[in-house]
Amino acid sequence: MYLICGEALFDVFLDNQVKRDSVNMNARVGGSPFNVAIGLSRLDKPSALLTGVSSDALGNLLANQLKSESVCTDYLLRSGRRTTLSLVTIDDSGQPEYVFYGLGSADCSVVSDDLPPIGDDIIGLHFGSYSLVVKPVADAFATLLNNAGDRFVSIDPNVRPTIEPNMQVWRERIAQYANRAQLLKISTEDLAYLFPDSPIHRHVENWLAAGVKLVVVTDGDKEVNGWTQSGLHSCRKPLIREVVDTVGAGDTFQAALLAQLAVENDPSKTLSELNQQKLDDLLDYAANAASITCSRRGANLPYRHELL
Repeated sequence: MYLICGEALFDVFLDNQVKRDSVNMNARVGGSPFNVAIGLSRLDKPSALLTGVSSDALGNLLANQLKSESVCTDYLLRSGRRTTLSLVTIDDSGQPEYVFYGLGSADCSVVSDDLPPIGDDIIGLHFGSYSLVVKPVADAFATLLNNAGDRFVSIDPNVRPTIEPNMQVWRERIAQYANRAQLLKISTEDLAYLFPDSPIHRHVENWLAAGVKLVVVTDGDKEVNGWTQSGLHSCRKPLIREVVDTVGAGDTFQAALLAQLAVENDPSKTLSELNQQKLDDLLDYAANAASITCSRRGANLPYRHELL
């Protein structure tokens, strides 16, 4: 079972039909790690979510949604703190923009002493999004990373400048995780925030030299590239479907990568045995999964039967 570490929140979508004195809102469960945990479960791979969850009404909805998706809730840390809200607007191309309301919220306030023991059934840990940089939860997860032992580790930074605008904070955290992670997925949008006007290959080489076994760079509906420490390179063109919006596309891609790497319940071994065909197939599978999510509203991740 994968343990997904990060935030759980509500995405609040603004209705385009704004009235003079009111606006309609549509709230949906979300958060990048929350989505990845559900995405894995829908792809028939056991997952658990480690995050702070409020005991308020919204927190109960989050916990119940995880249960309904067969995600293990044993690692939820319940508290009386409020639930994070993310205000989402969608531009004409379907790209989302986020404004977060989460200072002092349940998912941001986890400390190292809150961390539960990690069970022997956990084969891998995944970290991502603003939980990497927002304290105190960022420091708590860094402690968890250091205590991961020989478990598989993956990271998807999912950079959010509206939460932490200082890119040096992001760069330092990503470098810390790259020294331990076997898989690093990142988007060209994230790279533009982190390293503007800097060639991608330079940072890919640095991460591989730090010990990452597979670096994957996504670029929306353009090419997906993957590089392995053994020297393999794959460049794949995603399957294009009609785009409703791209909310949850990156999370879907991440979940699909993790699911395929765990086909024999040993993602580290699978990574070590990648050849060119297997790497191509891995990226094709993840890109196809992401395209399904883009074809429907919100972070509605696909089920395994939709990909067979």
